Amino acid sequence: MKRTVTKQEEFEILKLVLDKFLWLGVFIMGYGFYRIVSLDESFWFGMSILAGGVLLLLLFVWVLMKEYDYAKH
Repeated sequence: MKRTVTKQEEFEILKLVLDKFLWLGVFIMGYGFYRIVSLDESFWFGMSILAGGVLLLLLFVWVLMKEYDYAKH
């Protein structure tokens, strides 16, 4: 027997999954900022890591807004 979930339950599960992307994006951005501040590495290497974190967070926002509009209707 398969259990079906409601749209609200599906959205709550999606929020839990996307929360992990949020933490991952913040961690990547923090690591990129650390690489920029530490004088060991190149500034542009740290900037590219920081930009990767920003792109991940923008993807997070896009998916969340798309799913929020879906759950609202």
